[in-house]
Amino acid sequence: MIYRELGRTGLKVSQLGFGAMRLPTVGSGKDALINRELSTPMFHKAFEAGVNYVDSAVFYTNGDSQRAVGDALKGWRDKIIVSTKNHYYGEVEAEWWQNLEDSLERLQVECIDLYNCHAMNSKDYEGAYVPRVKGWIRKAKDQGLIKRICCSFHDNNEALMKIVDTGEFETVTLQYNLLDRQLEEGIVYAHEKGMGVVVMGPVAGGRLGVSTEALAKMVPGVERVPELALRFVLANQNVSLALSGMSTMEQVEENLSITSDSRKLSAEDLAAIDEHLAKLKAMADLYCSGCEYCMPCPNEVRIPKIFGQYNQGRVYGLWKSSREEYDGIGKSEWSPGNNAEACTECGVCEEKCPQKLPIMKQLKEAHEALKKQ
Repeated sequence: MIYRELGRTGLKVSQLGFGAMRLPTVGSGKDALINRELSTPMFHKAFEAGVNYVDSAVFYTNGDSQRAVGDALKGWRDKIIVSTKNHYYGEVEAEWWQNLEDSLERLQVECIDLYNCHAMNSKDYEGAYVPRVKGWIRKAKDQGLIKRICCSFHDNNEALMKIVDTGEFETVTLQYNLLDRQLEEGIVYAHEKGMGVVVMGPVAGGRLGVSTEALAKMVPGVERVPELALRFVLANQNVSLALSGMSTMEQVEENLSITSDSRKLSAEDLAAIDEHLAKLKAMADLYCSGCEYCMPCPNEVRIPKIFGQYNQGRVYGLWKSSREEYDGIGKSEWSPGNNAEACTECGVCEEKCPQKLPIMKQLKEAHEALKKQ
């Protein structure tokens, strides 16, 4: 295994981290629990190969993810860096502390190495972290319940740089992959300021875990898209490690093989990737550039999101994940609004579209392509 410095923390971390969000389960929905017979050997396989970083959160897999990590840590605790998250930004201090106490109990640890304010953005930082959470998390550190104050992040480059400049957090966990490179500037900035940069979603939440002709064979000797995706993230020297949410032993073994190999993508490889992705993006922009001028829709149709999923299918060949995301629109707080069926053809969106796209017609096409087959 290859190791990197985790910013100014003084820690050396394996460049592959084990994300505990997509572990194999038994049951479904609110009854789903982690399958220990499958997950524990996966963790131990990774640990034995040198992976020394594991990440979870309070609510992953109905709260059972942390328990599965805790079970797997038995006999390994002194060798593994444990990261978890607290998503509470409300005003009731007891609820924040309850999340921390639950994490300590479930992980079966006395102290958490990296404690993250979950899904930080500029609004939560100014409106909740500064006036409330900052005091709570510092108190937890003073009491020896956590070692380092960190955050996971969901916002733009400007917000990221402002948060970096506060000096409040030692590491940041953020989204970055072949299909989502919007935070590259912020990643460079965070690294230069001494923050550890942990990348989640190197295979885009599983979207890049499949074979697709549009993305395959961009780099000689790299045949599989998941390998290309992981190597792309790790080619960025401003990244400390890539968190992979592995759900099968086969995925663990493949990722270990990739991240134990010292081969790096060359400047020529990265240039070829840039050129190919630019061509694909230009094709996608012909359909919709995602400017969002068409919003809001009177019927809450998620127009840019729907076209984004449609583009992932017809341009990038990622139909499976696109259809799954489309099917989830309106079914959870994480994906509000309506799918294309709710379009009444009022025409408001087309009046506002700077590209003058036939949005109503394309929504029908998108629905036919993305609906459950």
